[in-house]
Amino acid sequence: LALFTVLASSAHCGSAFTLAALRRPAATSALNVLSYPQVEKVEQTELVKEVDDDDIFVIGGANNVVATNGMLILQPTERYKAISLQAIDKVAEKHPALFPHLYDVKLAGMVFPFKASPYYVDELIDWETKDVRQDPFYRLVFPTLDMLSDSHRAMLEAAYAEGDPKNLMKTVDEIRADLNPHPAGQKALNAPKNDSLKGVQHKYSETVLVFPAAGQTCHAYCTYCFRWAQFIGDDELRFAQKEANSLFEYLSEHEEVSDILMTGGDPMVMRTKSLAQYLEPLTDPHFLPHIKNIRIGTRSLSFWPQRFTTDNDADEVIELLRRVREEGRRHVAIMAHLSHKRELSTDKVKEAISRLQKEAFATIRSQSPVMRGINDSSDIWAEKWRTEVNMGIIPYYMFMARDTGAQHFFEVSMAKAHKIYSDAVRNCSGLIRTARGPSMSCTPGKVEISGVEEIMGQKVFILRFLQCRDEGWIGRPFFAKYNPSAVWFDDLEPLEGMQLPWDENGLPRPVPLTVY
Repeated sequence: LALFTVLASSAHCGSAFTLAALRRPAATSALNVLSYPQVEKVEQTELVKEVDDDDIFVIGGANNVVATNGMLILQPTERYKAISLQAIDKVAEKHPALFPHLYDVKLAGMVFPFKASPYYVDELIDWETKDVRQDPFYRLVFPTLDMLSDSHRAMLEAAYAEGDPKNLMKTVDEIRADLNPHPAGQKALNAPKNDSLKGVQHKYSETVLVFPAAGQTCHAYCTYCFRWAQFIGDDELRFAQKEANSLFEYLSEHEEVSDILMTGGDPMVMRTKSLAQYLEPLTDPHFLPHIKNIRIGTRSLSFWPQRFTTDNDADEVIELLRRVREEGRRHVAIMAHLSHKRELSTDKVKEAISRLQKEAFATIRSQSPVMRGINDSSDIWAEKWRTEVNMGIIPYYMFMARDTGAQHFFEVSMAKAHKIYSDAVRNCSGLIRTARGPSMSCTPGKVEISGVEEIMGQKVFILRFLQCRDEGWIGRPFFAKYNPSAVWFDDLEPLEGMQLPWDENGLPRPVPLTVY
């Protein structure tokens, strides 16, 4: 969401929609901003429904809902109802613990995209806990002003207090621009220089990422999402592939590619007929035979597991995945974003996992960043991994918070992340030690923090590339000075007489002569 309804014209809404609607509430009172139903149940369409220019204040982007009575125009299915920023008063009526925090969420939600699903809000957040703000699942979807730096927060609150919508928008844009919307060279370094490939990245030789245009939203938004720029309505910042033919043409010219990773957003918000544009051709084993693995990055198991069970086309999506696996003879991997054991606890998610495994014959792999206040505990990771293995899910990655958005709010130091990982795997069986990490997906590649040791009297980080723009670096250990405060690769310093394997721009240096 770029901004919400407070910027709308009052004439359309039939009541006074002004900046005053955001006035800080009393501790137990709701913000009476909304005068209309907040969410409309509609079929998903691939394009946003046309709206008369006189009826909407357009900021741009399919996920922006401004001056539309809070009704979301784009919905994944008729059964799924997205909870927009304009609808949180309704959530507070059902869950009163939210009332004292409405001002905080709404003002922070001007900068950070907000969307939630009824399933997530009603079944995963613990609204009865003493301070709901400390509940990891509240923290995961409800933004807070604490996610901003002190200077950005002061800018936003001052602009809001002035009461000028244009200046408020300008301030929001300035803050967002400071939050590194495309980390790790996603725009400058990863995208092929081809006008027909607006939603494709090719960073590592064997893997191509595709961002289907119809999948560039999610059933809900994580507050720490490193792709938050996909959801703010700025087409200059957005990856979106509008059709599959140019992707297939590119793949036919790059036989070194074995893996397609469909990502977003979340491809599982797409209707099956849209998903089939990319997957149906791959049910033919003779089509692009060098493509062996299809990965689908999704958080639908956490945000809307009904996608695989009760949605109108749930059976069709299961069948499509099965055909890619059985007829196309490709490995189908659901790359599930799972942060916490609680996400795996409901009957709905258990049924969804069962269908994916037993009917679609898909392999589910789990990955998540380690985030302060959400899962920064070895016990949480160990319990999550044990539960996953018991359910047939393969632990895959522990990531570090990326250098974008609210990194400072969620970051865990490299030293602490490594201790969390090490303490967790020590207390788990060998089946769980498929999980790699903690790993930084940064400009040069995926850098794993492999250890903290003392070498020649000096404490050091031991690191290695799990992936790299230059494949020669993969698997080679290297060292950096130990820094208990380091949270990202550019915080590292080389040991005396040595170099780090990247230059001042973060790009890999030439690989030294082999030592083998």
